[in-house]
Amino acid sequence: MIWGADDGLILDAIAQADKAAIDCPLGWPGAFVAFVAAHQAGQVIAPEGVAGRDWRRSLAMRVTDLAMAKEAKLTPLSVSADRIGHVAMRCASLLGQLARQGHVVDRSGSGVVVEVYPAASLKIWGLPYRGYKRPGGTQDLGRLVDRLLVAAPWLEFGEPEMLCRRSHDATDAVVDALTARAASQNLTLRPRTQEEVSAASTEGWIAIPAPGAQLCQAELCGVGGHRAHAAAP
Repeated sequence: MIWGADDGLILDAIAQADKAAIDCPLGWPGAFVAFVAAHQAGQVIAPEGVAGRDWRRSLAMRVTDLAMAKEAKLTPLSVSADRIGHVAMRCASLLGQLARQGHVVDRSGSGVVVEVYPAASLKIWGLPYRGYKRPGGTQDLGRLVDRLLVAAPWLEFGEPEMLCRRSHDATDAVVDALTARAASQNLTLRPRTQEEVSAASTEGWIAIPAPGAQLCQAELCGVGGHRAHAAAP
């Protein structure tokens, strides 16, 4: 685990992985992109017959965000309306650099990178997904690490274990890497409808474990030598 990593270190780590998890939106809602373009041209017109709040929601939430709310009952931060948009800008630059280096970059997750949301992975795996990020909540964080080790007895933290017990960012990185491993083994949900498939290629797609997937499954134990990394721009 590397703290304060510059772009070069992140790109090198991704290049060494079969699948790298990025805990950040990989794109913006298509409706928001069109809205900004229309605003630039001075031609923004709210659609008729749509309540203002519903229209704004379509600008704030990606198709994958809505799918997340349905599947995991969790709502990610809006990349177009929350501060995570700053992170997404750096991520977009990283994806561009990866593509120029010859890596397959597919925002739907079928390339070298996959978008993840650690709270959703924890929830679907039946692990604590709330409370461990509270200031001073190291006891909750320690309990989460304990539960992770029980759910995945094959998992060896090594030296970073103590860091994970102190830092929720470090623990999230481990969960993200596990989710990347799951994605590499087709144990995460993929876009299913035509709308999801089309939107995922530009807006991004959050990989969450498929219902019933367990951390003790042989496919997640590293059989086959797959290497997974997590990155948070």
